[in-house]
Amino acid sequence: VSDEALHQLYYDPNIENKNLAQKWLMQAQVSPQAWQFCWALLSPDKVPEIQYFGASALHTKISRYWSDIPTDQYESLKTQLFSQIACFSSGSKMVLTRLCVALASLALNTMPEAWPGAVSEMVRVFQEEGGGVDGRARCLALLELLTVLPEEFQTSRLPQYRKGQVRGALGREWGSVCPLLQQLLRRTDSPGAVKARVLRCLSSWVLLDVPLSESEGLVHDCFSALPDPELFDTAVEAIVNAISQPDSQRYVNTLLKLVPQVLALQEQLREAVQNGDMETCHGICRIAVTLGENHSRTLLEQVDHWQSFLALVNMIMFCTGIPGHYPVNETTSSLTLTFWYTLQDEIMSFESDKQAVYLQVYRPVYFQLVDVLLHKAQFPTDQEYASWSCDEKEQFRIYRVDISDTLMYVYEMLGAELLSNLYDKLGRLLTNAEQPTSWQHTEALLYGFQSIAETIDVNYSDVIPGLIGLIPRISINNVQLADTVMFTIGALAEWLADHPVMLSSVLPLVLQALGNPDLSVSSVSTLKKICRECKYDLPPYATNIVAVSQEVLIKQIHKTSQCMWLMQALGFLLSALPVEDILRNLHSLITPYIQQLEKLADETPNPSNKLAIIHILGLLSNLFTTLDISKQDDESADGSAPPVKTAPPPPGPNPVVVVLQQVFALIQTVLSKWLNDSQVVEAVCAIFEKSVKTLLHDFAPMVSQLSEMLGQMYSTIPQASALDLTRQMVHIFASETDHFPPIKALFELVTSVTLSIFQQGPRDHPDIVDSFMQLQAQVCFWFLISFTLGVLSLKFPEAPTVKSTCLFFTELLPHCSDVPPVARVVQEDGKLLIQAVLEGIGGGATRSLMDQFAEVLFSLNKHCFSLLAVWLKEALQPPGFPSSRVTTEQKDNFSHQILRERVNKRRVKDIVKEFTLLCRGLHGTEYAAEY
Repeated sequence: VSDEALHQLYYDPNIENKNLAQKWLMQAQVSPQAWQFCWALLSPDKVPEIQYFGASALHTKISRYWSDIPTDQYESLKTQLFSQIACFSSGSKMVLTRLCVALASLALNTMPEAWPGAVSEMVRVFQEEGGGVDGRARCLALLELLTVLPEEFQTSRLPQYRKGQVRGALGREWGSVCPLLQQLLRRTDSPGAVKARVLRCLSSWVLLDVPLSESEGLVHDCFSALPDPELFDTAVEAIVNAISQPDSQRYVNTLLKLVPQVLALQEQLREAVQNGDMETCHGICRIAVTLGENHSRTLLEQVDHWQSFLALVNMIMFCTGIPGHYPVNETTSSLTLTFWYTLQDEIMSFESDKQAVYLQVYRPVYFQLVDVLLHKAQFPTDQEYASWSCDEKEQFRIYRVDISDTLMYVYEMLGAELLSNLYDKLGRLLTNAEQPTSWQHTEALLYGFQSIAETIDVNYSDVIPGLIGLIPRISINNVQLADTVMFTIGALAEWLADHPVMLSSVLPLVLQALGNPDLSVSSVSTLKKICRECKYDLPPYATNIVAVSQEVLIKQIHKTSQCMWLMQALGFLLSALPVEDILRNLHSLITPYIQQLEKLADETPNPSNKLAIIHILGLLSNLFTTLDISKQDDESADGSAPPVKTAPPPPGPNPVVVVLQQVFALIQTVLSKWLNDSQVVEAVCAIFEKSVKTLLHDFAPMVSQLSEMLGQMYSTIPQASALDLTRQMVHIFASETDHFPPIKALFELVTSVTLSIFQQGPRDHPDIVDSFMQLQAQVCFWFLISFTLGVLSLKFPEAPTVKSTCLFFTELLPHCSDVPPVARVVQEDGKLLIQAVLEGIGGGATRSLMDQFAEVLFSLNKHCFSLLAVWLKEALQPPGFPSSRVTTEQKDNFSHQILRERVNKRRVKDIVKEFTLLCRGLHGTEYAAEY
């Protein structure tokens, strides 16, 4: 039957038959009969696919069901496997590998007690003549077995205590493996395939942390194998694995011997560069970087050998600056960047006296690194760049970002001198009339400035005025250069806020770039930064900025997201103007969109006018996100947290409120036609939500009519965005008696509507439940209807919904003592809550939610202790609840432990985790160890 199923799995074109066969075979593999049929499937007359399944079934039985095998059968199983491996050593490679993995699993389960000296026996068995198998095939089979043994150990399911024992036993066996590998690698008559397998075997064993001092000779032999093209890749892998083992830093003398061996590869590296051999460059660079990155501290501390380590650093510098453009002509330089971080960290971590000595040697190296990185960051010629694929251009962009991050990091070591250095180079480049400069060189130097100024405070720097003065002298005839000029100006926006007199020299460049669609991202983001940082210095330029912005918006030069950024920029700009000027500018800015929206509101809904409506609503949202006439700290312009007001706004209605009141009727008209569409409703709610967040209490005149509109919306078609906006208003106006009544009425309405949704079937609306429970957590002081809804929500499959619900209960329960209605509801329905929580812990909810359930239990224990004791006893009484896997004794123990912990929340979480594992039958398994 298994032959037939395997035939279906491999050859039947019908996918349903394949799936059925796979399901049957998976079950067959773990059945007791597998011991019989897997040997039969290995018969020489079977095809390799069937033999492979037989070998896999053997491995599955040995690795996962070891306890099923009687002790007295270990020896015969071992003998059979040796015999099969010998048979397949000249047969199918994939079957041989699976049989080796099966024998490796047997060895791991029996060493060191039942099979001491396992590896020595493997070596002896395969070195013996006989069985009609030639020596080369036997040797390759032995190497395959020795290679998979440590790999199988890494992925084995052995319990933790056994892992330690087996690792120790394998470490002792290295003495049998090492001489064999060395002998095979050094023999001149060893075939290339054998040597390659030896190198793979070494790679596998060093991952067990075998001492570097003991594998030193073999690692030396790996260096000798590097000139052989067939062995190069596996030799590199073996060397890299050996020297990157955490334990290897203990063997200082061995590491010191490795440095000259790595330096000796420079000739091979240079030849590879000349021949355009990217693979060899890559491999040699990996070796140099691995040694430098993993052992820079150790090698720096060997002060007698400082010159050889400096030579290694210079070799890595050569790899960083390797000729050619990344990623088209070379892929090596990117490997080196993390080394420079590591070396800098190590140097800067020494105490000051020692650090000063190292800085004397390495500061010049890092200045050289900056030159090399900026050279590598240069764009190729326009013609060459045009020939690159999109993927190559994207990889180059990411590479430049990595260089930018490295330059920013290096600045920590080199300081202000780095900026002066870059400025001098740029100055010489732009003022040298005799020597024509390539735009690529100019762009790279500016990119260096931008990388540093973006994240480092350069306000103290004395070269920035000179840089701002140089920017207008740059001949911009290329998109990449123009982009970098824009981003550099944007990076200096904070500096411009402190030196507003310089705005006049850069603002015209930004406004000019705004009209170029190729510079969309850089010009709009730079204008936004300037408007945010310098808004109080921009009124003289406001008319011009608004005019240019309106023009590019009308011409639709920019994509949607840039249009939104541009509106945010204008919001910042208008915030600093007198109210009458704001209203005048708003009128001219918004009127065309309002007229367009009026036209769209009259049309029959269709996909194209939906996009146009959402676009216009988005523009208004983004404008109102940043338009704030009160003086404040602008830490949170994106609206992630309410800004801090530092001065009262001017008297009279807020300009945003004036506009909202004017367009309110139009928005209602749009809503009436699009109420079924959650995206349009979301866009409408976003306008008000952004305005509420920005204006805070200034939004008060809108509260009444907005509450009424939200109530009508939610009653007709409930949507989560309406609940989120309600929550925002509750948050801001809860303490204001004048404005709270309409919000209270709105809350009662949405609660009633949501309750009816729950009765019809809440699982169809997890987004509404999630938003509703967040709203309940916000207002649990006033409204308690949601308790029953919360209990229902705890049984939802969506984790975010359950988390929001648990948050609601942990907010509500502390008020049992000071809010009588809360105490009444908890007293009446608390047992339902306990049952829902226990059901989740018992297996009804995902294990990631156990901390949240523990929080609810902890809160109940702290605030309703006497009730909890009764509820736990009653809820846990029914047999099989919350799981058939737990005994009455285990349930009682859980109950006592919970009731004992009224202070230590961490302990309650551990108790819940322990109990949920018992309920799920996972206690004491490897899953439990990971949990």
